[in-house]
Amino acid sequence: MSAVTPTIGHVDLPVNPPLDPMLAKAAKAVPGEGYSHEPKWDGFRALIFRDGDEVFIGSRSGKDLGRYFPEVVAAARAELPERCVLDGEIAVAVHREGRKRLDWESLSARIHPAESRITKLSEETPAIFIGFDAIAMADVDLTGKPFSARRQVLVSAYAGTGTCKISRVTTDAGAAADWFERFEGAGLDGVISKRVDGHYLPGKREMIKVKHARTAEAVVIGYRMHKSQPNAVGSVLLGLHQDGQLLPIGGIGAFTAAKREEYLQLLEPMRTAESVQGEPNRWATPEKTGEWVPVRPELVVEFDYDQMEGMRLRHTAKFRRWRPDRDPSSCGYEQLEVPVTYDLDDVLQEGE
Repeated sequence: MSAVTPTIGHVDLPVNPPLDPMLAKAAKAVPGEGYSHEPKWDGFRALIFRDGDEVFIGSRSGKDLGRYFPEVVAAARAELPERCVLDGEIAVAVHREGRKRLDWESLSARIHPAESRITKLSEETPAIFIGFDAIAMADVDLTGKPFSARRQVLVSAYAGTGTCKISRVTTDAGAAADWFERFEGAGLDGVISKRVDGHYLPGKREMIKVKHARTAEAVVIGYRMHKSQPNAVGSVLLGLHQDGQLLPIGGIGAFTAAKREEYLQLLEPMRTAESVQGEPNRWATPEKTGEWVPVRPELVVEFDYDQMEGMRLRHTAKFRRWRPDRDPSSCGYEQLEVPVTYDLDDVLQEGE
């Protein structure tokens, strides 16, 4: 599909941008009766506002996503109702091991300042929009309607077979718990639950999310300095052994101010070189260069994480504790749980 320049322009809908999407609060288990459950899609949250040819795609923070995903703008014009406001997720699916799954790295690469690059990627790694809520349709504001009614409007609004998909749902908590285990292999992030009789409350944490939580141990391979706190660590970088190599997997970045200073005192004497330039960062600014300081691979840290994306952590890990009792050479990929591969098309198949 050729690139189409998104038009923000003026929309005159029952609900207009900017709009904060309804949010979710974390829980440890899928809730029971009175809830509708759906896969937690691993992508960019997106609100689509369409008023005729005018299409605006807003991010969770209200920024324009349309310029990065011209193929989704074009699909919104071609596939969605003339006047609508939909809540959903933009994602990129790739084929891996003979199956289709969501891929965060391919999605993240789509955020690029160069228009030529945007056009190229929109053709090479086209995105999809997965709708999971209807906020407005035609001249009707649906935010005061129960989710059961909004869902019916959503599934009646468009086919869901093109670039614009429709999220699968169930009111069976047992089925949702099964999805939680099975669908991770398609690149999903967990399960989202909404009250069947609940209204759409912008900016409020009215949904429930259950995400995967795991623990592992890794070798500290370096650190980055904090951008604004002097003499403090910004993040601690982790690695795992495989086939005789120590491979970087991601980092831990959430520490108190006191711990940041303490960990710099711990790690600085272990440095093996001056700062080195990291992998180019698509989010880079003059202040974010990717520089990091390598250290002797002697410390082991236990951390919490949700899932892997290929050979790296999908999200920033959470520090649990130091493990002075562990041999760094014992920290390998084999300790990580690998979900069974599952095809994205099977997840998207509708099953009320």
